Amino acid sequence: MHSLSLLPWLDPTTIIGAAGPWALLVVCLIIFAETGLLIGFILPGDTLLIISGLLTHTSNVFGLNIWVVALLIALAAFVGGEAGYYIGHKAGPAIFERKESGLFSRKNVERTNAFFERFGGITVILARFVPIVRTFAPVAAGVGHMPWRRYTLYNLAGAVLWGFGLTLVGYAIAYIPWVADFVTSYIDVILLAVVVLTIGGTAWHYLRERAKAKRHARTRD
Repeated sequence: MHSLSLLPWLDPTTIIGAAGPWALLVVCLIIFAETGLLIGFILPGDTLLIISGLLTHTSNVFGLNIWVVALLIALAAFVGGEAGYYIGHKAGPAIFERKESGLFSRKNVERTNAFFERFGGITVILARFVPIVRTFAPVAAGVGHMPWRRYTLYNLAGAVLWGFGLTLVGYAIAYIPWVADFVTSYIDVILLAVVVLTIGGTAWHYLRERAKAKRHARTRD
């Protein structure tokens, strides 16, 4: 089975097949990199999790029980999140506070801090399910000085829900052959649509809140 990949070199089935006996290690390293290293946003996290679960069911590609596979993937996601936080906490403020404008600026550090103060740890959990955002959220939490114990708790919850959960979803999908075939063929297209809807909903909420804030400011004036 091969998916209709938007980027063939990031096709999860190709990655897993090419890795051979090291397939699970490669999957875990990719999941770690996507959540722990700033270069990880180019990697196929969601698709890789679902296809890993599906292939565990259909061909036992990793040679391990699904619970072990899902647990190891969740562990990689958790450790990646901790690494991202550490990078942001130790190196982030010094880098960001050297500039007064642009992406790496003091203002963005303050905005990040305010964002986590307002929305709290739920942001860390939800970020797991949004590509690109999940790569930068752990670093942002570190830059914003979110308390480490609090962050770790939410990071663990996010890693379990995303890493463990999506892998099990892929495994469950394999019980329905026609659904499994469809998902395998169009997995990245499906997830792209979900991401577009998620970003669209978030943007709409942001614009609505911004409009409310402007109206409130006019009323006070």
